[in-house]
Amino acid sequence: MTNTKGHQFDLDQYIGMKVKKARLDEGLKLVDVARISGISQGMVSKIENAQVSTSLETLNKLCSAIGLSISKLFNDFDRPEGGAQFTKAGSGLEVVRRGTEKGHTYQLLTYKRGGKTSFEPFMITMDDLSEVFPTFSHPGEEFIYLVSGKLVYRHGNHLYEMEAGDSLTFDAEIPHGPEKLVEVPIQLLSIINYADE
Repeated sequence: MTNTKGHQFDLDQYIGMKVKKARLDEGLKLVDVARISGISQGMVSKIENAQVSTSLETLNKLCSAIGLSISKLFNDFDRPEGGAQFTKAGSGLEVVRRGTEKGHTYQLLTYKRGGKTSFEPFMITMDDLSEVFPTFSHPGEEFIYLVSGKLVYRHGNHLYEMEAGDSLTFDAEIPHGPEKLVEVPIQLLSIINYADE
């Protein structure tokens, strides 16, 4: 049962925080809210500081006094926490892959410690027109999106002339890779999906 009490405390804290914010947004003092709602100033303070669990009737009076609807009060209560992995431009983890010695820069844009990764996104930068490229072959499906520059990209026996905004999706087991750089610098977003492995 302690868990329920713990969640109840979270609810009281949440109500207190939302009520206080709404009151301050309206420019109201505790004494104003007490006068308008008919709830004692001490009680309003206790609700705001999560020192008391309030009845729905009291909460309704309090919300009316500060111009906050009950539905708006509980708007965000059960919203999932979230928490995405954010990678600032240029701060991806630089990794060494085949082709690194050819002057390619590979930045892994997200990574997971432990567990199995289902996908890997890379930002690949190429800036030497005379480069000779290895072809790649690895498990999974790959999606590439050309952010800037122009190049000819090979997948098996097919050649694709790509410019900024173009994309390709293909079976990564089939040999693939840049065939010719047409206009540098080139930035290529590559996402390898291992989900079907």
